[in-house]
Order: sequence, then structure tokens, then C-alpha cells
Amino acid sequence: MKNFFYVLLMVFSVLCLGACSNNKQSSEVIKVGIAANYPPFDFLKDGNVTGFDVDLLEEIAKRENLKLEWINMSFDGLIPALKAGKIDMIASAMSSTPQRLTSMDFSNTYFNTKNLYLKLKTDSSVSNKQSLEGKKIGVQLGTIQESAAKTIPNAQVVASEEMLAAILALKAGKIDAVLTDKDIGKGYLKTNEELEAFLEENDGSSGFCVAFDKGKQVELVQKINAGLEKVKADGTYQKIVEKYDLQ
Repeated sequence: MKNFFYVLLMVFSVLCLGACSNNKQSSEVIKVGIAANYPPFDFLKDGNVTGFDVDLLEEIAKRENLKLEWINMSFDGLIPALKAGKIDMIASAMSSTPQRLTSMDFSNTYFNTKNLYLKLKTDSSVSNKQSLEGKKIGVQLGTIQESAAKTIPNAQVVASEEMLAAILALKAGKIDAVLTDKDIGKGYLKTNEELEAFLEENDGSSGFCVAFDKGKQVELVQKINAGLEKVKADGTYQKIVEKYDLQ
């Protein structure tokens, strides 16, 4: 009889430990790095981070029983913060590239885009990629567009922490062109009539993905991918796309 009760006690203990472990996992706060200066994907509204990335990740979190804490910082500080363990993942319109894959893991792609070049409508000296040789090109610091601009012969790449700074520099005639993400650029074209796009090209990436430190968040990657599939399947993803006019 004692052995029987002992076995029951052991089984009960194991079940409790499992339940406690699951509760801890489900209540764990996931720290998400974001650079909230990249509308419509990431921006501030009334002091809070919002945008396509935030809406999408919060919907994924609901379906996977995760709690997210958003940590706003400069885009070029996101990867160092991830590697230092200050954040658990990055959800900030970050593209998966072969170079980044050497040190990071990525979720499945949640948005595909291209590079877009902008200029002043009145500037006839800029018309194609070749005409950018030797010109000043504004980009956002740490982006794949910065890397792309550096491949243009003799171009002077002017990197700013915020894309808005590059747009203002272009309007002021301090630079000759801006290289940005297509959907970001489209937004600035709507509010800056003196600007126009003159070149669109593939950015060489696998699209926007959620980023994780290499090999350290295997289960979390799986949960984000699973949640992304659910959000797409139930129509929520498309609603978010339409909300931010990303058709």
C-alpha cells in the first residue's frame, strides 16, 4: 500500500512540474527589438510603438500564448542588442540575407519588397543607376539599402539613423538620391510632391522576417512560424496588409 501511494505521489509531482513548466513558458515575456522610425511598418503613435510589424506580431503572440515587450532603439543597434542578449528577437522590417544568416536565425518570410530610388523631380542629372556614380545617396544606417548603395562606383553614401533625415536632406539638395525600401518610399512620395521614384530593383533578400540569435531560440522560431501560418489562414494577415495600404 505504501508503494502504491508512493507511486501516486511521484506521478502527481511529475504532472505538477510539467504544468508549472508550461505555465512559466506561456507567461514568459519575450523582448522584441524594434526601430520605430520606419512607417508604415514601425513607428510611434502617442508614444507607443505601432505599425504593421507590431500588429502582426501581437496577433501571432495571441495565437501562441506569448507575451511581448517592445523595446525601441535605432535600427543599427538591433543586431548588437540581439547578440548581447538584451532582446530575444527582432521584428522591425528586417530582411533575411545570406550575410545575416551566418550569425542569425530567421522566421519564415512575412513580407516581400524591393529597393526604390527617389530623387527631386527637378533634377535631370539623375535618371538611372549609372547616373548615380559619384553622387551622394542617402540611406538608413544598418539597412540592406546601405550595403546596396555602397556597390555603386564612387558613390558617397550618407547614412542616417532615420529615413526621414535622408528625405529631408534630399529635399534640401544636400544629397542627390535616396535608396529605401519600396513600401517605405511610396509613403514618402504621397506626402512629398517634389519627389519621384526613378528606379526599382530587387533587394537580394528573402524578404522581411523575424530575427533571432543563431541557435538560441529554436522553439520560439517554431512558435512564430506556426503563429504566422495561423494568422494568414484565418484572414487576419490580409486585414493588416490592407490597414497599412501595403497591397
